Amino acid sequence: MNNIPPAIRALSPDDHASWLPLWRGYQSFYKVDIPAEVSEVTWRRLNDPREPMAGALAWSGASAVGLVHHIRHRSCWTAADYCYLQDLFVAPEFRGTGVGRRLIEYVYALAREQGLNRVYWLTHETNTEAMRLYDRIAARSGFVQYRHLL
Repeated sequence: MNNIPPAIRALSPDDHASWLPLWRGYQSFYKVDIPAEVSEVTWRRLNDPREPMAGALAWSGASAVGLVHHIRHRSCWTAADYCYLQDLFVAPEFRGTGVGRRLIEYVYALAREQGLNRVYWLTHETNTEAMRLYDRIAARSGFVQYRHLL
């Protein structure tokens, strides 16, 4: 690991081999196993300019060390759209080095450029290390998520 801040770049179709290990690492962190066919659909959507979702990778030299996925969507509360930061993952050896913060700030800048109203995300209540960062760069909404799987 070097002391040069990682470069953050939007995903491109050529990044699949760099993205996939991070995507799998994210799944492992949350103890889920997303089927390969769903990951392939996700990859295609992330790279399709007609889709409301996109992503970026953090690069340390020639190695991808973090990923972020974000989804633009409408809101009933504002005229401007929102940005849901759906997935954020940093390789374990790069945690605590500012990579996660830079990925979030990348999404903030993109949302600002697009005239969006807010960026928001969820995290698991056990992800206390990440929450220390989130508490410094965003406000907790106070909302609790409920879900019903279909």
